[in-house]
Amino acid sequence: MPYNPYENAQAQFDTVADIINLDQGARELLRQPMKEFHFTIPVRMDDGSTKIFKAFRIKHNDARGPAKGGIRFHPHENADTVRALSMWMTWKCAVVDIPLGGSKGGVICDTHNMSQGEQERMCRGYIRQLYTQIGPNIDVPAPDLWSNAQHMLWMMDEYEIIAGARYPGVITGKPAGLGGSLGRTEATGYGVNYVLRDFLKAENINIKDTTASLQGFGLVGEYTARMYERLGGRIICVSCYNQADKTAYTFRKKSGCNIAELAGIKDSFGDINKDKARDFGYEVLPGDDWLSEEVDILFPAALENQITPQTFPKIAKSVRILCEAANGPTTPDCDALVRERGLALLPDLLTNAGGVTCSYYEQVQSNMNYYWGIDEVFEKLNAAMSRAFKAVYELSKERSLYMRDAAYVIAINKVVEAVRRRGWI
Repeated sequence: MPYNPYENAQAQFDTVADIINLDQGARELLRQPMKEFHFTIPVRMDDGSTKIFKAFRIKHNDARGPAKGGIRFHPHENADTVRALSMWMTWKCAVVDIPLGGSKGGVICDTHNMSQGEQERMCRGYIRQLYTQIGPNIDVPAPDLWSNAQHMLWMMDEYEIIAGARYPGVITGKPAGLGGSLGRTEATGYGVNYVLRDFLKAENINIKDTTASLQGFGLVGEYTARMYERLGGRIICVSCYNQADKTAYTFRKKSGCNIAELAGIKDSFGDINKDKARDFGYEVLPGDDWLSEEVDILFPAALENQITPQTFPKIAKSVRILCEAANGPTTPDCDALVRERGLALLPDLLTNAGGVTCSYYEQVQSNMNYYWGIDEVFEKLNAAMSRAFKAVYELSKERSLYMRDAAYVIAINKVVEAVRRRGWI
């Protein structure tokens, strides 16, 4: 039976609500979104026909500040996925202590099969339908799966046309030079590694002595791999889904993958050209083989629900660390298996938060119309991720908590404090 990400998110919340003895009113408020918008976007296609796209924008909670969350473009997008992602965004912002709440958006579409003009009209239609519900001090969208800086720029432009003024802070993930922040492209993957680096240091493990296997090669996966490689680790294999074949493949090189080389033969959706990979000496294996590789670290950096009780037995015995770069890659019913086996889990709530942290920096810069150099961005990001890791790690040790539960305890307590002080409960 397929996993429902929203039920997963609620189950994770319920576990920690029990740990902190959260009262019923707070539970009811925080285990569901505050607002949901379901709407349609009519788009004139290049052939003259009109196609209707179903879309969502869901706000989980904004007690700690304006809501923040990406917009996913995917043919299998659905409301429950958006609900889950909006909830995870609330906790993610809280655990790294940035003054934002959580939201998320989505459009059911396949941009692989849409022209640039069709994509632009869809993006502008999304904003026209949602104009009154977003804004620099209300809810700030960003790119996510299959959406990019160009999509965000079209959306910002449409918002500004309607508003009759410049509002670069209405959306983040824009191109640098047009309101975007330097470092945003790399931020999520780099943040994953800042947490991993600090964990390895705390556990007296030299990153140069480690190897890893990676699932997903979009921006998050690519820059997770690039920074891990820069810090001295070695990626043995990369798994990604190929849209043309509708099949996942694992690309393995025992001596270590050359990440820049693989990035040079992927398309804008993160699909690696398997024929060119073979030419470069990579073995092309089944998609799930990334799990069974004899490495120290697993980086799930693709979609939700990838590590389940069904796939968990495939994980090689050599694996010591599960470092979640994606949102919700491990199902709640698999957490017990992770603990029983003694794997160190670095939870998505913490590791994946570099992206929204840098998005917050972009929002600040856009609202000030004053932009920072890339060294300043990475310095701030590094410090923020290290502070958050330290708090989560220390709490997990003090109270003998699973790292995921420790991250949730910190995040939920911050949001509960905000809603109580506002008088909402």
